[in-house]
Amino acid sequence: MDMLLRPTGFVDSPFGHDGKVARLAGGLCWFSMVELIGLDGEGRRQSVELVPVEGIEDRLDGTAAERWACLTRAARPLSLGERTIPLDQPQVMGIINATPDSFSDGGKHEEVEAACFAGADMTGAGAAILDVGGESTRPGAMTVWEGDETDRVRPIIERLVRGGNAVSVDTRKAAVMEAAISAGAHMVNDVSALTWDERSAEVVARGGIPVVLMHAQGDPQTMQDSPRYDDVLVDIYRWLEERIEAVVAAGVSRDHIIVDPGIGFGKSVAHNLELMNGLAIFHGLGCPILLGASRKRLIGALSGEAPADERLGGSIALALKAAEQGVQIVRVHDVPETVQALKVWRGLRDQALTPKIG
Repeated sequence: MDMLLRPTGFVDSPFGHDGKVARLAGGLCWFSMVELIGLDGEGRRQSVELVPVEGIEDRLDGTAAERWACLTRAARPLSLGERTIPLDQPQVMGIINATPDSFSDGGKHEEVEAACFAGADMTGAGAAILDVGGESTRPGAMTVWEGDETDRVRPIIERLVRGGNAVSVDTRKAAVMEAAISAGAHMVNDVSALTWDERSAEVVARGGIPVVLMHAQGDPQTMQDSPRYDDVLVDIYRWLEERIEAVVAAGVSRDHIIVDPGIGFGKSVAHNLELMNGLAIFHGLGCPILLGASRKRLIGALSGEAPADERLGGSIALALKAAEQGVQIVRVHDVPETVQALKVWRGLRDQALTPKIG
């Protein structure tokens, strides 16, 4: 029987709990319990058992043992141009939408000058990575011609890279990826997990740069019509697992892969909430986790349909929920506020991890 492992029973500090807790992905979180999710031959949830960390390795073999090793193994730092981004604590990725129709800030960064000033402000406020996109993928958004998308992102990427920033390109098109990489982009963030364009995996492999594989059910035009899953946590885990293997087979280094469960992309509010509660399970894939929940409709649905520009509080809450489960990168619109929240979270962790003497 195949088995997934979801860390739970988080504790503030490992001190005094030798052998009873494990460190999650080499970060600042420790857990004392594991939910063992048994799957049948068709990958459906068959059983659930809550077990302590102490002695768990005696219960695991084969694939389950490999997943345990992934859960407790430190993520390697990201090398993005001149910058090395450590992943032993949560990092912030700032969003620069060079589009007229983004769901949250459409048109705000459409001009090159405005986008570059915004990027400089985000880096100054503590963003480790800047993510530049030229096509909206909000629900109902139409596809942008690759030439127009390239014209939107290339000059912004060139200037941001010259300024010494770590820059990612948010695109699902191979031609845009090629143009962005030639302009100096250090990473690709693809909402289709390299499935939308048959050349994209080859482009990323040739570029030798990290890539974010995000889960999405359907395309932007239809993904929110009626999203369905047998078991959203298990289904997305297994889908990402398959995509990782396919992308590695296409020549991309496993060390260059980051995964994103895709909050809001073909998911209902209930699906999104279940994913947020179960984020720690994805460490079992052996790749760093990126979460993009900033200003998503999920927040509005839980707060009287607050519009996108009034979802800061909810965005911070989701970023902190991600940090609590060891997520390494949070992709956000509101960089200064998120960085401040994570600094306070880090201060709490540091205090908890300070040995008590006497």
